[in-house]
Amino acid sequence: MIRTILLLAVASLFIFAGCGKKATVEIDDNPVEAEVVEQVPVVPEVVAEEEVVVPDYASMAPVELGIDDVFFEYDSYTLSEEAMAILEASSGIFKNYGDFLFVIEGHCDERGTVEYNLALGEKRSIAVRDYLITLGVDRTKLRITSYGEERPFAHGSDESAWSLNRRVHFARP
Repeated sequence: MIRTILLLAVASLFIFAGCGKKATVEIDDNPVEAEVVEQVPVVPEVVAEEEVVVPDYASMAPVELGIDDVFFEYDSYTLSEEAMAILEASSGIFKNYGDFLFVIEGHCDERGTVEYNLALGEKRSIAVRDYLITLGVDRTKLRITSYGEERPFAHGSDESAWSLNRRVHFARP
C-alpha cells in the first residue's frame, strides 16, 4: 500500500513536471507536497564535422608515395645490397598502386659519351625493372627509359655530384 502511494506520488511528479510551481497531490486523504522542477530540454551539442581530405594518389609523384631513388657505382648497372633493400621496401607501394603506371628512368653522370651514357642508363633501368618483377610487381605497370647524362640531379664535376647522378629515378607518365 505504501509502495503504491509512493509510485503514484512519483508518477504525479512526472505529470506536473513542466509547471514550475509546487503541486499538491492528495492520496488517501494525506496531502503530499512535492516541488516540481521545470525541465529544460537538452539540446545536443553540435560538433562541426571535420572534412576528411583524401589525398589524390593518382596525381602524386612516386617520391610522394614513398618510392626512393636507387644509386649505382661508377660505370655499373649492378644493384647493390642497399639498392635491393630500397626496392624491396618500395615493392609494396608498387603493388598497392597496381593500377598506376610507373616510369623507371636511368641516369648517369657526365663522364662518358652521350651514346655510352644512354646505354648505361637503359641497363640501369632494366636492372631495376627486372628486380621489381622478381619481387612480384606487375611488369605491365613498369616502363623504362634512359636520360643518360641529360637530366642531372646534382650539378658539378666532382664525385659528390657524380654519385648523385648515377641513379634510377621513378616518375609517373
